[in-house]
Amino acid sequence: MVMKRRIPLLLLFAFCTSSALAQDHPSAVSSSGGCGPDQAQFDVSTNKKDHPVAQAEAGKALVYVIEDIERGPTMRVGLDGSWVGANKGKSYFSFQVDPGDHQICTKWQSSVFKKTAERIGSAAPLTAEAGKVYYFRIQVYERSERDHTVKIEPVEAAEGQFLVSSSSFSTFRPKK
Repeated sequence: MVMKRRIPLLLLFAFCTSSALAQDHPSAVSSSGGCGPDQAQFDVSTNKKDHPVAQAEAGKALVYVIEDIERGPTMRVGLDGSWVGANKGKSYFSFQVDPGDHQICTKWQSSVFKKTAERIGSAAPLTAEAGKVYYFRIQVYERSERDHTVKIEPVEAAEGQFLVSSSSFSTFRPKK
């Protein structure tokens, strides 16, 4: 009698566990943390004189991404599985995004340390609302020449505006 009760309970447990695992299975976007394909590379130029300030388009949110390290590496920035741009050194750029839940990420771009660079990155959630402006800071922490950690984090508007005003404007294009 006890055995008969355990079997249905075990089956129920197995069913619930497999259903929960199926729901938690990462999609292509979440498994990449929001980044694009590793083989994509960018050429980046920065301009210290111009500091263009963008406005959110109607029905969109505006996102600024600031790399906060002098003479830093090229950092690619992705949203929902596609690259949207890149920074190099103490620089920034912005892009428009539809309202809703997104994943923003950054990954180090390096042809010298390719294997290491593929693992150096960070991701963060973004819940965007139309008409709002969001700021994300990329920081690179160097423990040694070959040991780096990267972090992308949201920052408050006042801090984001300060970082933009003290950074170079970044323009980028895909490498051919």
